[in-house]
Amino acid sequence: MRSELFKNKKILFVCRETYSKPLWFLARELKKDNEVAAFFIMSSESKFKKCYYNEHTIYEFREKLPDVKLYDVGDICDEFVEGFKRSKAPADIEFLKEIERDYSHYKTLGLQLMSSQENTKHYHYREYWSVTSDEENQYWLELNYKNIFHILDDFKPDVILDLDNAELQRTILVEVAYKRNIPYITVEYGKFGYYKFPSFQNAYGIDPYFKKIYEEKLNESDESMQASIDYIKDFREKSSIMNPMYKGTATLQYERDSWSWIFRLMHGKWNYFWNQDFTAGNLKLKKKSHMLYAKTWPYLKYYWNVYMRKRKFLVPNNVFEPPVEGEDYVYMPLHLIPESTVFVKGPFYVDELNLIEQVSKALPVGWKLYVKEHQSMLGERDPEFYKKAAEIANVRVVQVNYYKDPKPWITNCKGVATITGTGAYEAALLGKRSIVFGDVPFSLMDGVTRIRSYEDLPEVIREFGKPIENTHSCAAYLEAVKEAGSEVKINELMNGAEEIFAGRAKEDAEFDGMLEELLKFYEKGYQRWLDGGVR
Repeated sequence: MRSELFKNKKILFVCRETYSKPLWFLARELKKDNEVAAFFIMSSESKFKKCYYNEHTIYEFREKLPDVKLYDVGDICDEFVEGFKRSKAPADIEFLKEIERDYSHYKTLGLQLMSSQENTKHYHYREYWSVTSDEENQYWLELNYKNIFHILDDFKPDVILDLDNAELQRTILVEVAYKRNIPYITVEYGKFGYYKFPSFQNAYGIDPYFKKIYEEKLNESDESMQASIDYIKDFREKSSIMNPMYKGTATLQYERDSWSWIFRLMHGKWNYFWNQDFTAGNLKLKKKSHMLYAKTWPYLKYYWNVYMRKRKFLVPNNVFEPPVEGEDYVYMPLHLIPESTVFVKGPFYVDELNLIEQVSKALPVGWKLYVKEHQSMLGERDPEFYKKAAEIANVRVVQVNYYKDPKPWITNCKGVATITGTGAYEAALLGKRSIVFGDVPFSLMDGVTRIRSYEDLPEVIREFGKPIENTHSCAAYLEAVKEAGSEVKINELMNGAEEIFAGRAKEDAEFDGMLEELLKFYEKGYQRWLDGGVR
């Protein structure tokens, strides 16, 4: 697998945990014709001694790709700890003011911090992370900016390649890359099958080049987009519309786990952390900073409670209720929190209880708001959340697995309300109206309305339930996704890479084919950058 486009280039890969595994294989191939480096952005991954957690990520690079230059955040983790030994407020505020002036093209520093669960404990339920102080956040911002300046000054990449958009370091990188005119290519999810297309702004907002492609497709005839129109017609006839990319994930779990399965899961987690803390000897390091390194015992306790609650919530219970036949309702599927889909794309709207309150106020008389938990979030959220939501007179918190697919929820509703979720995309393809609270690509389709003020909600929601003919617009969107992107199977690549590293599988034609498609994805993005017009 050789690339005609990536030759004699300096390529920097951005790596984090399981997302780094497919990039290892690309780095192995691309280093034959290029100078390649990898930047590991997670504190624990960078600093921990070799254990189950990082043996097939950063140590795979260190031990088996020694000619790939490695950067990480290990040194600044130590500096962070030492800084607070010297001072209660070690950050250089004047430096940060200069940074906010020069490196906030996409986001202010406060919004940049929203991209990591390390610095956002106030907004989520994962109690193994600690609430951070303003002083900690400021100092961590300073150290990360200085570290990234050093990396880009030292390596001088021609292109930066990534597979995800979460974490502070990525948010900083995209700001610095923009300022230095370095193409930073990561993945944007089109929601259409396995298609992903390149984003040059860390999947925040809608890339201008993609919007331009969509507008060009709008001017084409139905005949030229017949394949996409047929897809939409078939989508509307199908009984199940769940995206195949979620196969094997918690998103498709509608039945509760057995006790034996839960005990096996917890036993596996126990072994995982015993290996991490005691066999490898990382426990002492974890005690140095609860912001940088998640705590073990709270983690184990938290997920035991998650599994217990999930068992309760996947059968009839007194927290969730079934839908009422014939009732007029707006469907609100919730998100996994924390999740980059919300924290990166809709950072002003991460408080979903507040969102429920605002949408419920805007409903016409006689309508209900059906709030449905995300399967992957089931058990993670404090049950008090559901009780507070259900106290609102026109809100029903509905049984997650009443239906085994999102389609019945959408086809029976007046419209969909979601922060940035797939439900709005599915509603558009089904000819239903929806609202979103972030600039996601599928908000370009007719019928999807981007809300920028809660005061706009009543007028927009009054349009719910009215007929909409948006087939041409939806087809234009699908055609734009196909033109801009590639069918990249990220989950399959990550799982396949892990099986290969663990010795349970060998590289085969199927894995190599998926890897080739990922390389084509990056080539497509880089060529678009070279041709100009991505901004």
